[in-house]
Amino acid sequence: MSAPVLASDTAMILSAGLGKRMRPLTASQPKPLVRVAGKALIDHALDRLAEAGVAKAVVNVHYLADALEAHVLARKAPQVTVSDERALLLETGGGMVKALPHLPDPFFALNADNIWLDGPKSAFHDLSRRWNAETMDALLLVVPHARAENFRGPGDFHMDPLGRLSRRRPGRIAPFIYTGIQLVSHRLLRDAPAGPFSTNILWNRAMAEGRLYGLSFTGLWFEVGTPQAIRPTEEALAGG
Repeated sequence: MSAPVLASDTAMILSAGLGKRMRPLTASQPKPLVRVAGKALIDHALDRLAEAGVAKAVVNVHYLADALEAHVLARKAPQVTVSDERALLLETGGGMVKALPHLPDPFFALNADNIWLDGPKSAFHDLSRRWNAETMDALLLVVPHARAENFRGPGDFHMDPLGRLSRRRPGRIAPFIYTGIQLVSHRLLRDAPAGPFSTNILWNRAMAEGRLYGLSFTGLWFEVGTPQAIRPTEEALAGG
């Protein structure tokens, strides 16, 4: 049986944030190095990439950058390149723009604090099968509330029958939550602002053009944004 085809061999792991919601655990270590179920948060993401066959990862660093850089460069797989934001934290959008010379078209992008259990197929293979470069600027992996562990909130997106995303409407519950994982075309980053900015700016433009799509995740996703979320996540992982 032939191996599943991936849309990209490279992922960017967004890992330069200050980790304020994870205090006090981030007082002396960057959030991606906080340990959950016996290993650093970023290793959960990197291990999933390696398992899926994504050969390369770009990791951006800012807060307590030396520790994070040493940790990721010590790994054997995937092959890691560091995007240095020590001088200026560029946020999600600016971070991707800075790393663009290392990123093919398209590329996967994911948050460093992502923990998930795949469904029948790898999340990266599911995104690859759904990807259509002709119609999409970005394809976001989204999850319904029932598959979002530790999440408390009204949700992020509505999705039409074709998979196009729109923002949660005021006073409504949106059925889908963004998992922090996406497949991104360079087209999304065209004419991007200089300096720090949020990817939301680019998503809004893509939505207005009908080019921001979603894919409903068939696995289980864990929100691990605070110290209080660590124990229930570990218990769920132990049961899975």
